[in-house]
Amino acid sequence: MTDALDTLEHDNLGSTVYHLLCNALIQGKLKPGERLKIRELAARLGTSVTPVRDAILRLVQEQALAMKSARDIRVPHMTVARYLEIRAIRIKLEGLAAEMAAQNADAEQIAQLEELVRQNEQAIADGDTARGCDLNQRFHFALVDIAGMPFLQGILYRIWLQMGPLIADVYGDGGDDMLDFHYPVLAAIRAHDGPAAARAISDDILCGGQVILQHLQAATVAPPAV
Repeated sequence: MTDALDTLEHDNLGSTVYHLLCNALIQGKLKPGERLKIRELAARLGTSVTPVRDAILRLVQEQALAMKSARDIRVPHMTVARYLEIRAIRIKLEGLAAEMAAQNADAEQIAQLEELVRQNEQAIADGDTARGCDLNQRFHFALVDIAGMPFLQGILYRIWLQMGPLIADVYGDGGDDMLDFHYPVLAAIRAHDGPAAARAISDDILCGGQVILQHLQAATVAPPAV
């Protein structure tokens, strides 16, 4: 029985560490190119190295982290080609979520979306990039919640593991473009117009994400550091 309890405790701890690292990626607390050191993370989290190593290996399998060697584990840099692929997938899947959200949303849920946008406006006005980035992610995930599509949420969660560090890296440069396209999404959801909501979220991903594409393209042509 003791062995079984020890195993359960380890599994729970490993899951906790995994979700902490997931949140750090999605919220952009870990930056592209940043190196993760297992022992340092374990010390910060107050755990042994085993659950940290297990969580990192899981994230490597999900392509949210890159492991060149046991001592070189990093948040990967996004390529233009990979970003364009992910963008095309997001347009389809988040478009579906927005369409279903528009059909399902009640007054309380619409008010929730409005409050997220209001708070994001304030964060941008305050120059609080970290909060603005977090509210942006919460808005996108709220649409999936309102759509009532938990399986789709799991798929998008794994996509955002890769997008989170990149979005956070450029969010401050995007300015109002990172929020302006949320207003048409809100209008479509208030009108319960599913196709309009899908088009609006597509515009948000395409136009609001233009600063992301420009950032990646500039990084591609930039001369190597000396």
